[in-house]
Amino acid sequence: MIHAKQYGSSGPHLVVIHGLFGNADNWHSIAQTLAEHFIVHCIDLPNHGRSSSMPDATYPKMATAVIDWIKEQDIQHFHLLGHSMGGKVAMQVAALVDTDNQISIDKLIVVDIAPVDYQASHTKILAGLSAINDETIASRKEADVLLSRYETNHAVRQFLLKNLVKVSDHYKLSLAIDNIAASYATILRKPMIDTPISIPTLFIKGEKSNYIIQEYQEAITALFPQGSFKMIAGAGHWLHAEKPLPFTSLIKRFLL
Repeated sequence: MIHAKQYGSSGPHLVVIHGLFGNADNWHSIAQTLAEHFIVHCIDLPNHGRSSSMPDATYPKMATAVIDWIKEQDIQHFHLLGHSMGGKVAMQVAALVDTDNQISIDKLIVVDIAPVDYQASHTKILAGLSAINDETIASRKEADVLLSRYETNHAVRQFLLKNLVKVSDHYKLSLAIDNIAASYATILRKPMIDTPISIPTLFIKGEKSNYIIQEYQEAITALFPQGSFKMIAGAGHWLHAEKPLPFTSLIKRFLL
């Protein structure tokens, strides 16, 4: 089951997919801004937020869950935006939709990720989140102190701890950490795309991020021949949170 939050009530449908360890709430401010022009659907991916858990979370499985949810909402045409791991899911959705005549993607936006394999970079974070999962956490402060043993960056910890939810007299993570950890090697891999995707696609890169580098250009253009590229100056990997105004401007310029 996919959980989603809707913003706006008129205009084209825009489905937004968060990244690893994120959830629909991360996109609240962006969705509010875009709701002036679109019906925005921010979804929780499997193993995240309020969506169902999914063992062996491959990109085809996650993409199929998203497609099934879109069909359940009776959405035939839509724009699709995905950030980081969500960008890979979005690319996989596009590959599957290309062979599905029931629904169609009008335009695709991929935020700071490429269709390539990546090296592991979240091992300590997974260990920290697993440590929280194994404890009875009485406060957000306690969770932060525990997580700080694994992740020193305060901003990153605050992002991760947005997954804390209160249950009775303690806190727990709204993440299926065991499933995510077991699927992590798969998450690092590129989506399974066999033929080029003809959908008009915008790739947005943060200037300070190394998730899209020059060496990935060939892989991107081979699979997305209608792809275009934009960079947001001064932004890192979480460019939508760091530079929301230029980010939303790029989105509207591409989609409207």
